[in-house]
Amino acid sequence: MATIYNTATTLDGFLATPDNSLDWLFAVEGSDDAESSFPAFLDGIGAMAMGSTTYEWLLAHEALVDEPQKWREWYAERPTWVFTHRELPVVPDADIRFTSDDVRTVHAAMVDAAGPRDVWLMGGGDLVGQFADAGLLDQITATVAPVTLGSGAPLLPRVIGSDRLRLVSVEQRGQFAELRYAVGAPRTQA
Repeated sequence: MATIYNTATTLDGFLATPDNSLDWLFAVEGSDDAESSFPAFLDGIGAMAMGSTTYEWLLAHEALVDEPQKWREWYAERPTWVFTHRELPVVPDADIRFTSDDVRTVHAAMVDAAGPRDVWLMGGGDLVGQFADAGLLDQITATVAPVTLGSGAPLLPRVIGSDRLRLVSVEQRGQFAELRYAVGAPRTQA
């Protein structure tokens, strides 16, 4: 069982434009090739977490409140924690748990719910950074698109030194490069 951050990113390290658009991702030729490994990845996931911006993007761009069957088609019955301090719309019949608790507390519940399968941190970068700060992030899989944005939502707005990251694999997926890193525990301050 591992806690994994698996996401697409631009070459200059952004997840989305300043206005949270992912149009850059869908415009890349061969983006279907980049997603070819996604069903196998999702089969290994037992629980998921995301921040409120990611959740709101899914709601808006996939009309999930009006078409909740899409959630079930993609994510099945996987319990999902949404980290937020606001009240957000609920996708009908989806196992979504809203929380403002510390990631350490929630991680324990996610691991328990996932059983032998992995936990997927969908994003955003700041939420994933909180897991990394707490020593709860085991792997980063960044699928890099041949696009630069110059600004936007950063991949991971944290300093994680090379002493904590070990390259595990590199794969070409169409025009994308999938980079997989194992993440070690943060150093303790002496």
